[in-house]
Amino acid sequence: MIELDHAASMSSLSQIEYLMPELRAYATTISKSRDDAEDLVQDAIERALRAKAPPNKLEELRPWMFRVIRNLHYDELRKRRVRREYFAAEKRQSSEVDVVSDVARDVLIRMAFEKLAPETREILFFVDIMGLKYKEIAEILDMKQGTVMSRVSRARRALLDLVEGPAKGFEKDGEQHG
Repeated sequence: MIELDHAASMSSLSQIEYLMPELRAYATTISKSRDDAEDLVQDAIERALRAKAPPNKLEELRPWMFRVIRNLHYDELRKRRVRREYFAAEKRQSSEVDVVSDVARDVLIRMAFEKLAPETREILFFVDIMGLKYKEIAEILDMKQGTVMSRVSRARRALLDLVEGPAKGFEKDGEQHG
């Protein structure tokens, strides 16, 4: 255990450096992976350095940092679960639909996605691919949650217009009109 008296007079950064062995050990324990643990610790340090009012005393900073690491770990597990569920649903849909038309639609969606403006692609990436919550996206993009919601709606509409655009020139009989 780290001696609290010695570290009490240190700066926040020095205190974090002082806690590094404990932070790494904890992160490794909960993540079961050294690489993931390093990522967790780095992300926690970044959060601590960006925090408006991080704890000043080591005895307050230690549990705060452990909580940050724990929350980051659970956030990552949630994101992985969302991605797994998304890809499992995609796989189920692919097996139910004609493979050729499914591949063609995927290509069409990817092409349409690439045609979107960078900020539109970015917001769709965060919400539909990464599975982030609107609140998280608002923090990342430094905007209000309502703004994120309206931009997601507009982005999805724009993508749908691009995807359905080529199909609008065809009637049900397959002949091109217009």
